[in-house]
Amino acid sequence: MKNIILVFTFLVFTGTGIAQKVFTIWQGMVPGSENWTWHEQIDSTDIPNDPLAFNIVQPTLTFYPADPAMANGTSVIVCPGGSFCYLHIKTEGVDVAKWLNKKGVSAFVLKYRLVRSETGRPMKEKMERAKDTALSRKLVAQVVPLAIADAKQAILYLRKHADELDIAADKIGIMGFSAGGTLAAAGIFNYTIENRPDFAAPIYAYVPTALESTVLKDAPPLFIAAATDDEYHLVPMSINLYSKWLAAGRSAELHIYSKGGHGFGMNKLDQPSDTWIERFGDWLQVQGLLKKDK
Repeated sequence: MKNIILVFTFLVFTGTGIAQKVFTIWQGMVPGSENWTWHEQIDSTDIPNDPLAFNIVQPTLTFYPADPAMANGTSVIVCPGGSFCYLHIKTEGVDVAKWLNKKGVSAFVLKYRLVRSETGRPMKEKMERAKDTALSRKLVAQVVPLAIADAKQAILYLRKHADELDIAADKIGIMGFSAGGTLAAAGIFNYTIENRPDFAAPIYAYVPTALESTVLKDAPPLFIAAATDDEYHLVPMSINLYSKWLAAGRSAELHIYSKGGHGFGMNKLDQPSDTWIERFGDWLQVQGLLKKDK
């Protein structure tokens, strides 16, 4: 591949021990965070089986390519969630990417900018900070536009380098979980020809009304999933998003599971939400996104 900036500072390994390629998505200084001096870290203290990435300064895409023998040209940017304070990099990132690979879909796990953690325990720190609601909301509000910009830039980056990455420039989707779902949803309203996602999947997404605008005539097809017992009560946001697409005559599919809570991701919880990823695969098939390019 030519003209692609590779970053090997943080190598992500698959189960076979093969290093994944990591691409920076911004050229030079990242706009809006030029003065950030902290460094990306990983914490496995609070959830040993789901490492948390935090203090992201340089947004990147970690590439999980589909097997060339099965590749269909479709690609998905996967945005893990974590309250804009950290990223559930495994259960809402790497595990999703590997599942997509089995469908012939290439995946790119996005690490986007987050609220700074002053300690090495981002989850504990977030819980402590939540006691001061005003401060917590202020810090998140400051970083959300930066994270959304990272997601839009990620689409732009893939479209620009599609040929080099062996993906189709017109089959680039984005999916996200919780806070990552905010990024996926932001991309389906205000977009340009260059950064428009070809499809999107906000999963138990936080989609405030301030993020929404007019549903455009070429708004991308949506796959939406959430659980009724979501402890953050985000289901109405998913329903509202579906209703907007329905009213605009755009394609959308909605799954609201009776049980699953918030943050089910790729976890197997013995709950109805466990099968959401299979339904997403069905949807990709119906959309023609699993059909191999000639």
